[in-house]
Amino acid sequence: MTKITSKYVWEVPVRVTHWVNFLAILVLSVTGIYIGNPKSLALAPSGYVMGWVRFIHFVVAYAFTISVLARFWWMYKGNRYANWRSFVPFINADGRHKMGRMFRYYVFISKEVPYVEGHNALAGATYLLVFGLYLLSIVTGFALYAEYAPDSVMFKLFGLIFIPFSSQGVRLFHHILMWLLIGFAIHHIYSAWLMDVKERGGVMSAIFGGYKPLREKE
Repeated sequence: MTKITSKYVWEVPVRVTHWVNFLAILVLSVTGIYIGNPKSLALAPSGYVMGWVRFIHFVVAYAFTISVLARFWWMYKGNRYANWRSFVPFINADGRHKMGRMFRYYVFISKEVPYVEGHNALAGATYLLVFGLYLLSIVTGFALYAEYAPDSVMFKLFGLIFIPFSSQGVRLFHHILMWLLIGFAIHHIYSAWLMDVKERGGVMSAIFGGYKPLREKE
């Protein structure tokens, strides 16, 4: 007989940074597309539109950066579900085994749904790549932001990227990173919904309230 209990898995900092990142990527993508191609959005012609769009883009970029750094900090201060070890499951044999089980389920080789309390091992490794995309987006974004202020502290921090790459190359890479993150967001929503239906683990509701239903054998 299986008993269903509720466990506090996703702490407040995890949930807050998750939704800040989601909203930030949404706003940054829309404003970034407009900055790159002003004709892409049907906005009323005005000399102030681009200025306001760029201002919103930069403000949200700061919020996104603070949120990402806060999430990194919580990898060391949070519970075991938020810990950095969740994002490097491949460092030990058990983690690699769990990644393999999840991969076999995702590619329809196995019908068994691996049940986990926090991130499944394959998702955790994927999030490690996503955090890398976050950092690259921040570095390239702030480098472009400070490009025309070569004496600023920000340019001294991020301007080194212009040594191996041209301004247009950095701009293109920043644009590609945006589409990679949009693609991840689409897959993330789909896979979370899929696991919620198949696993019945409350994945979707947990990111709002923090609690997940757990199965315990009596």
